[in-house]
Amino acid sequence: MSANSFGKRFRITTFGESHGPALGVVVEGCPSGLELDLKLLQRNLDRRRPNQSAITTSRNETDAYEILSGVYEGKTLGTPLTLIVRNNDQKSQDYNDIKAAPRAGHSDDVWKEKFGHTDHRGGGRSSGRETVTRVLAGSIAQMLCHKLAPELEVLAFSYQIASHTLSEAELKSVSFDKIESSSTRFPGAASSAIEDLLKKSKAEGESHGGIIRTVIKGVPAGIGQPVFHKLKSDLTAALMSIGATTGVALGNGVEQIELPGTQFHRNSQDVYGGVRGGISTGEQMQIDTYFKPTSSILDVAKKGRHDPCILPRAVPVVESMVYLVLADHMLWARTDKLE
Repeated sequence: MSANSFGKRFRITTFGESHGPALGVVVEGCPSGLELDLKLLQRNLDRRRPNQSAITTSRNETDAYEILSGVYEGKTLGTPLTLIVRNNDQKSQDYNDIKAAPRAGHSDDVWKEKFGHTDHRGGGRSSGRETVTRVLAGSIAQMLCHKLAPELEVLAFSYQIASHTLSEAELKSVSFDKIESSSTRFPGAASSAIEDLLKKSKAEGESHGGIIRTVIKGVPAGIGQPVFHKLKSDLTAALMSIGATTGVALGNGVEQIELPGTQFHRNSQDVYGGVRGGISTGEQMQIDTYFKPTSSILDVAKKGRHDPCILPRAVPVVESMVYLVLADHMLWARTDKLE
């Protein structure tokens, strides 16, 4: 099982299982002298952690991080950064049933078939708990991105949950504060209705999916590496590597794909999503990531501790994966031409 690393210049390797002692990440390629914002790191972890509201799993993890290497006097050394989060609230007995009866839609059976010997507790390494390592690494990438491109902003939010979708008017007023003031991270009038739906679903063992929209502003023009590491292909690969994702779309070109070229390629740049030829144009980017309903449903969900919808906690994970790609490509772009 060797595919646990991601990135070329800014490269991460993650490790750990849901019910093991800890999960962590090794970050290589981060330049020396980067001052770490430790409050930002913990804030991002808190946004992803379990038991943050009545509509998330009740697994009680504080997700306090530890930095084991690569930092001295608050700044990176340029050597490998190692960060971990320890597991403190495992209830492995809750998963005894799925050892013999895999969950529908989950990867319990295919992992067993592929690897032979697996850890079924909490899903092992296929658990959503694995994403805490992405947020650890993504937070470092976020700090680096803001150093290299101070105007850069990555803002993800629940655009659709079940049948509830943000209106055009609501989309125009999305802000970080509005997103974070909602337990569903749905910055619209239906937030309370969605919360009620998810509370009811959690009690009944039901689950729901939806769409996380990511808006990226201040992206430097000219990042992306054609032909096999186009910015859009690396972003898509990064987001599709998150568990429960079913699709990714850049811009609104998918919605307008039926238009003839003379209309599709009119003056509006929205259809391109800020990328043409695999290279960033410097314009605002928009990415929609589609998530299926949570696989733990009915009796499995009622007996254990599961999210009825992963979108609220997946928002910081999506942001982290976007930052990892942008950090990688911004470092890569430094070698594209002589100044």
